[in-house]
Amino acid sequence: MRIAVVGQVARDLVLVVPHVPDAGGSAPVRQRREMLGGKGANIAVSAAQLGASPVLVGVLGDDEVADRLVEQLTADGIDTSALVRRPDTTTGLVVDVVCDGRYRYFEDLPESVLLAPADVSAAADALASADAVVVQLQQPGEAALVAARAARGLVVLDGVPSDRVDELLAAADVLRADHQEAELLTGHPVDGVDAALRAGRELLERGPSVVALEVGGEGNAFVWREGELFLPLDDVEVVDTSGGGDAFVAALTVALVGGADVPEAARRAVTASGKTVDHPGGRPDLAPSPRESNAQAV
Repeated sequence: MRIAVVGQVARDLVLVVPHVPDAGGSAPVRQRREMLGGKGANIAVSAAQLGASPVLVGVLGDDEVADRLVEQLTADGIDTSALVRRPDTTTGLVVDVVCDGRYRYFEDLPESVLLAPADVSAAADALASADAVVVQLQQPGEAALVAARAARGLVVLDGVPSDRVDELLAAADVLRADHQEAELLTGHPVDGVDAALRAGRELLERGPSVVALEVGGEGNAFVWREGELFLPLDDVEVVDTSGGGDAFVAALTVALVGGADVPEAARRAVTASGKTVDHPGGRPDLAPSPRESNAQAV
């Protein structure tokens, strides 16, 4: 299964603290992790752990940090041939400060580490040969649209476009959005299960055949042509919510491409998200345990 992911690649610095200090104050760091990050990279790593063969389309700088991230991506089983190494550019950095299971991001992601339409066009063969193309919408709308139109397989949008919204939705097969993104797309509050299901139905009319919307603090609503479903959050201890949505998107995509129906794909997506938020940082841990592998083999 070939999955192309178009999105952000960055170095992640995760700091777990007991409290967030006021101005002029300080707090001890209880845990520190430095790792491969960025939503695009997280989705690709998740897809690889779920058995797919991902190719990542994103931008890195020409520094030593980028060298290390490419090494990690390769070790994770991800095709890096479509990555752009931008000259005279520092690789993006995301600082994730985690307190009480909630993140605060500090992002150094200048325009130079975002995809341009020409970068995406250069990866057209990889996109056209993929079974699915996941377009992570922190990228400029024009570049995202080039990616969606180059796809020949399933087109999955993650997030809300900065522009070219109607064209992107029309090109999509699957849309995933959190409740804030859903509100931006629909123009009205998505503050509960019923509101999310209504928003999903509205978004179906704009192009996608499957819409998955977060219901803040409650779970996820899924709407498709033949039905709808709400799944509450898994009963897991949430350590850090960052990365949960990325694992969700990867699992949903892999399941749908693999032939699962929407309810089954939805359940796999929620399970993958739960496995990601139980530890700090957005790094997924979705490879099946030996017991799960044996059960699948049977």
